[in-house]
Amino acid sequence: MGAGVSGLFGLGGDEGETSAAVGGAAAAGLGDLPELCAAEVLLRLDAPEICRLARLNHAFRGAAGADFVWEAKLPENYRYLMSFVEGGGGGDDGRQLRRRRWRPAGKKEIYARLARPVPFDGGSKEFWLEKSKGRVCMALSSKSLVITGIDDRRYWQHIPTAESR
Repeated sequence: MGAGVSGLFGLGGDEGETSAAVGGAAAAGLGDLPELCAAEVLLRLDAPEICRLARLNHAFRGAAGADFVWEAKLPENYRYLMSFVEGGGGGDDGRQLRRRRWRPAGKKEIYARLARPVPFDGGSKEFWLEKSKGRVCMALSSKSLVITGIDDRRYWQHIPTAESR
């Protein structure tokens, strides 16, 4: 860029020129963006992108903590899914008692918890949210599957072999 253009946009190295170019006031930066405007930008991004922008400055950090930003990223049935996290969804083990006491502070914390695998049905199944799109994913153990319509006992017993992984 030429010296004239840099001075015109406040990009020059001389502070006197910068102040004169904007009428004596300090130049506005990205940090001066209102949080509501930053939140509107974040609504259009994926969760990992929101977290990256939250590290940028205080406006995006504050907007990234807004419940309405994260509620838009959660699936419609997130309250039902939270019942599994809180212990209403499966087996009785010591971890479940700890889950019952967990109370999220906001939608961001709910999203973060659902993004980690949540075991249920005695630990034979688990679900989690895909971080980039917020879709629900599920993993089923082979032991949780049921074969119907066949009376042969070979199909009903779990026989580990060296060929299976």
